[in-house]
Amino acid sequence: MAEMSDLELLQELGVDTAARKKAVRSPKEERIIAGFEEIQRFVEQHGHVPEHGEEKDIFERLYAVRLDQIRKQAECRDLLAEMDHQGLLGDPYEVKEPEPEVVDDAELLAQLGVDAPHEGDVTYLKHVKTRAEVRAAEEVATRTPCKDFDNFKPIFKAVQEELVNGVRATQPFKDFAEIRKSDLFILSGQMVYVAEVGELFINQNDKKDARLRIIYDNGTESDILLRSLQRALNKDESGRRIVET
Repeated sequence: MAEMSDLELLQELGVDTAARKKAVRSPKEERIIAGFEEIQRFVEQHGHVPEHGEEKDIFERLYAVRLDQIRKQAECRDLLAEMDHQGLLGDPYEVKEPEPEVVDDAELLAQLGVDAPHEGDVTYLKHVKTRAEVRAAEEVATRTPCKDFDNFKPIFKAVQEELVNGVRATQPFKDFAEIRKSDLFILSGQMVYVAEVGELFINQNDKKDARLRIIYDNGTESDILLRSLQRALNKDESGRRIVET
């Protein structure tokens, strides 16, 4: 009896030896899948579907808009049906969060291993800010309502749509990268627009600095220093620069 080849042996064993063609996705389908996977990761981390609302951070709002668009389009639902293990394409996905335990300041400090100062203690100074608190307040600057926000609202709306559609993208803010007028960033979950850059000056560390007018997508503004904005973006793990693709 002639020796059987590996292929013939597999066929005798009932193994399908027909070459399986790998599914070829179009660039559009790849973007839809990648976008849906980001939504899935958000749900895994937060226990609820992304929601709309000005109080939500920019990423959650983007995911909420993206999920709405996916749910409305049959071709998207068909493409993603097999990977929708969370049921995001059908009924609302809900995870009931446990009620947070109420802990007062003193108890919280105790849990952290810090003794809360009390009156009479040399470390207790009523109504006196620490050096760190003063510096933080100077760096962050006070946010105030933006009286001409109607001029900037269309910018935020357009950029949000462009992020969803892939016209714009985000990238990590690198060290002390340049900041210019009309630049856009994501800081602490909010979209930030550099409306004005004041006159350059040399700060106490002999570095070039400038006072900025920053508009936030929640309708507030601040006059933060350029160097302070750089530091804030560097410290924020989710801090991003918004760029055109």
